[in-house]
Amino acid sequence: MPIVGWYRWQGRPAAAFHYTRWLPEPVLRESALNPSSDADLPAGPLAGLRVLEFGQIAAGPFCAMLLADLGADVVKVEKPDGGDDMRRWPPLVDGPSGERYSENFASVNRNKRSLVADLKDAAAVGRLQRLAEVADVIVENFRPGVLARLGLGAETLRARNPRLVYTSVTGYGQTGPAAGRGAFDVTIQAVSGLMSVTGEPGREAVKAGVPVGDFVAGLYAAYATLAAVMTARATGQGAHVDCAMMGALLGIAQLQTSEFFGTGRIPQPLGSAHPRNAPYRGFRGSDEPFVIAAGNDRLWREVCEAVGRPELAADPRFVTQELRARNQDGLFDLLQPVFATRPAAHWLAEFERRGVPFAPINNYEQALADPQVEHLGLVHSMSLPNGRETRTVGFPVLIGGFDFRVYRQPPALGAHGAEVMDEWLGA
Repeated sequence: MPIVGWYRWQGRPAAAFHYTRWLPEPVLRESALNPSSDADLPAGPLAGLRVLEFGQIAAGPFCAMLLADLGADVVKVEKPDGGDDMRRWPPLVDGPSGERYSENFASVNRNKRSLVADLKDAAAVGRLQRLAEVADVIVENFRPGVLARLGLGAETLRARNPRLVYTSVTGYGQTGPAAGRGAFDVTIQAVSGLMSVTGEPGREAVKAGVPVGDFVAGLYAAYATLAAVMTARATGQGAHVDCAMMGALLGIAQLQTSEFFGTGRIPQPLGSAHPRNAPYRGFRGSDEPFVIAAGNDRLWREVCEAVGRPELAADPRFVTQELRARNQDGLFDLLQPVFATRPAAHWLAEFERRGVPFAPINNYEQALADPQVEHLGLVHSMSLPNGRETRTVGFPVLIGGFDFRVYRQPPALGAHGAEVMDEWLGA
């Protein structure tokens, strides 16, 4: 019978979309139409969205977790022999009621359920195809063609469910000369150009300390997925979202690529400095490092006053932002000896008083303890399946009327197979 889907905001239905799903009679359940009626589920912006995830390691799982954090019902499909390989990544922590569990895995798989399926077993694939018929979204990050050969590719599943949004996250995309090439974060940082501008001038390129290839691709994929879901709900036609990690990193490098397009010059690493602004970099007080970002003429004048060198504001080398950027090495040589005379805390207090953007260079212990992090409520408690209590950085964007919470602990391998089949298929 037809099921009319309703987008729910703050627990109230709003006619944001209307679509018809032809499903078996047993699927018509209050919990399916209104997940917020279940005390365990949030009435989030994506409540009612069904997502089937075929994800490994980081990019695909992170994309799916972003959807789960906002209330989507995300079911993670894992292989029988150990599941997602990230389950074995340290730190592996003991708990009072189960085997060791990976904190790394937990960090990108909260708010999901898990089922186990052997993708080489025809019966298991058939069950997954049935789940895909009632899903809204597939998220996968296998190499191109792998799931298609197993009967779970975009063409096959979208033929059975035309409104399905099938999101693929790969290193290089679904087509082209590099499509079949394997990829990890470091290889994509290298090939995309990002590593070439990371590090200190004159030294070997280094990768960013955070796996930006994986996580930026996951962000782009989640964003594009929801755009495609909106179209599917309006027209009944889904889409294949093809998100390449290489493209995602080029997408965030607009300043570097526009410099090359505009001048023909190849951007170079500058350490903590900025190619078009100064002083906009790291300095060191008498005890610790810090950064300032004097990004306009007014802020530059405040820096000059703070260091007791007001005449520098009129120095012909530094009177405009462009000139300061061009002569920033000489500017650094003038400022750093002054900064070295006092502790970093003195300079940070001075810049805060003057309205100059500043920051200490925190490690993660310091960053997580920052009062602003506490104010924003970014760190949340989380229980692991083995009974271990831990913490996680939650969904970091505040949305009016919605309070993020960890409503499902990261799943034990295969813990929800029967439950999902019953809820999604009434089987």
